Amino acid sequence: MQPAMDEFAFRPSHVAPPGGMASWAAPDPARPSARLDELLPVRVLARQGDWAQVLCSNGWTTWVDGRLLVLLPQPPPETGGAPAPTPDARAALAEVEAALARYRALLDALAAGGLDQSTFRERTRGLRVGLVLDGPRVWVFDPAQDRWSYGEGLQSQPYAAAPAPSGDGAYAPTQAGEP
Repeated sequence: MQPAMDEFAFRPSHVAPPGGMASWAAPDPARPSARLDELLPVRVLARQGDWAQVLCSNGWTTWVDGRLLVLLPQPPPETGGAPAPTPDARAALAEVEAALARYRALLDALAAGGLDQSTFRERTRGLRVGLVLDGPRVWVFDPAQDRWSYGEGLQSQPYAAAPAPSGDGAYAPTQAGEP
């Protein structure tokens, strides 16, 4: 049974690595589960060796290879002085709004029968957004920069960024195949 999640209490501690990652129903390679999307915000709940039980931003709990998770700063670092001028989050928020509007229009067309599932998948391919709002704090995924940024007010800073994934595929804690 999954724990109830207060949507305002979720605090990510990590994100899934670029390219996403395999997950398991239990810390057992024989129990594969759904794949996690790349840069999905998660919170580590427990560890068992190299395994990590994570709570995903959507409330789902699963087990992953904890060595692959990208650690997020907790809390975002403070400098002690006046922050250097940085781009504010409004441009990234405008991109999120545009992507959501595009997705909503395609979803409406699918629901109305104007699109089939295959066309819907084709037209939404590559569409990526991410947003977490917590009072004055905001985490925004910027697909142009392929990274998360954290901001409070007009100042923002990179929050989670990782190098491009290598072409050698996903790493798993065992030899078990991915689901």
